[in-house]
Amino acid sequence: MTEDSSSWGDAGTMLATAGVAEDQSYYRQFTGADEKAALTIGQRIQAAWAANDADAFAEVFAENGSLLLGDEQLTSREEIRAYMAKGFAGPLRGARVTGWPLAVTFLNDDAAFLVTQGGIMYATDDELLPQREIRAVWVIARRAPGVLELMSHQGSPIRG
Repeated sequence: MTEDSSSWGDAGTMLATAGVAEDQSYYRQFTGADEKAALTIGQRIQAAWAANDADAFAEVFAENGSLLLGDEQLTSREEIRAYMAKGFAGPLRGARVTGWPLAVTFLNDDAAFLVTQGGIMYATDDELLPQREIRAVWVIARRAPGVLELMSHQGSPIRG
């Protein structure tokens, strides 16, 4: 069966292709097929953090993707890969992120804007600490059904 060219793709298939186990609870109230497809980006990012895999993390981004992490503005997939590899080998070793969607907005047939809440948990953390909670915005591009790229991600602390 071929996918409709207007579809964002099948979330389960997209995650399986990326080697990520689908977490149905992640979607919360966003259960439309296209919403779930867009939200695969967050599940892939969480899986990459859990594995401390800089390559998997960077591959979620477009070639010219943008990531604002802390006070670092990274503007290419390769910058993102290098930064995360250094972090996972050092201060981010064993760290993971958690989060959940607050909003999913389709800007047009090929672009979505997401808002999530969550944060980073270091290897010694048993739960997300309030001082590490963030809200994040994500801009996602649909290149073809089932082919999504993260164009931009920016997180801001909720407290502080």
